[in-house]
Amino acid sequence: MPDRVDAIVVGAGVVGIAIAHELAMCGREVILLDGESHFGSWTSSRNSEVVHAGLYYQVGSNKAKLCVKGKHLLYEYCRARNIPHRRSGKLVFATTQTQIAVLEELKGKGEAAGVDDLHLLDPMGVQALEPALTCAAALHSPSTGIVDSHVLMLSMLGEAEERGAVFARNTLVERVGGRGDGWDVWIQGEDDAVVSAPILVNAAGLGAQKLATAIEGVEAKYVPPLRLARGVYFAYDGRVPFSRLIYPVPEAGGLGLHLTLDMAGQARFGPDVEWIDEIDYDVDAGRKPAFLAAARAIWPNIEPGRLHPAYAGIRPKISGRGEPAGDFVISSESEHGRRGLVNLFGIESPGLTASMAIARLVLEKLS
Repeated sequence: MPDRVDAIVVGAGVVGIAIAHELAMCGREVILLDGESHFGSWTSSRNSEVVHAGLYYQVGSNKAKLCVKGKHLLYEYCRARNIPHRRSGKLVFATTQTQIAVLEELKGKGEAAGVDDLHLLDPMGVQALEPALTCAAALHSPSTGIVDSHVLMLSMLGEAEERGAVFARNTLVERVGGRGDGWDVWIQGEDDAVVSAPILVNAAGLGAQKLATAIEGVEAKYVPPLRLARGVYFAYDGRVPFSRLIYPVPEAGGLGLHLTLDMAGQARFGPDVEWIDEIDYDVDAGRKPAFLAAARAIWPNIEPGRLHPAYAGIRPKISGRGEPAGDFVISSESEHGRRGLVNLFGIESPGLTASMAIARLVLEKLS
């Protein structure tokens, strides 16, 4: 017979870790499974590490609600545990009158979601905050920030392990069988099920759809398509004349190629949006001219020789090119009819910001 625990979470990215943490803190015996040798190896280690305020998302959507709630939970958690983070603030800038209307729309979305500190700035107001940024107007979001996502994941995982949770690395789940009292999990290289639990949470990110199709009794209609949107980052060697994050107005598939800063002050430009068919993290150095042009829209005096390829991430989207933006899908018994099972799909940005709020929602759905 397989080992028996209270809950199995598959996927040790920031969302899976947050869910395992929440379960463990509630007294559940949890095992966290991941096919890689280290936690956070995929999307969670290949993003901008931005704590989003919650101003981009459709009013009433999971993204809007969970981003705003998650932001407060994340800042509170980081403050209490001295996790490196900074409420740096952000400017979303417009270069034309048409784009100013987009800023007004973003402000309305944010306020409807509960973001109460947004301000539209004229060019003089922008210059007072960021003298190096020239634009027609900007939306100032003071509660946007940055966080060291590795330290955040390490902290949540450590606390979960202190409560008895087990992180089983290099355990690639191949199939899941359902029975009356829960779920049996088979992993690669084993003939028999290795662990069983009444609760199974699929937080596998880019692998969530593949895992869902391997779970006995889950109908295909409850598994949305996976669409891959690669985002490349270029780093800048040297200081930049900005203390806040600088974003253009959003574009189809992403938030526009923007300037972010990490906790060490290193500047990055990106990510762009490139629709791909297979998981591929290669960074094409030939994309530099496009990045340089976008960077110059933010900072005309950038030194081209200091801009170089850095890394790429892949957004696990459920909507493709030209389609309306997809929402977070958090599918439980009320949707698919399978007791004790929660599948998470399309957890792209703002997944990091929303991670703790997502974890609480998952527990609500399991209660």
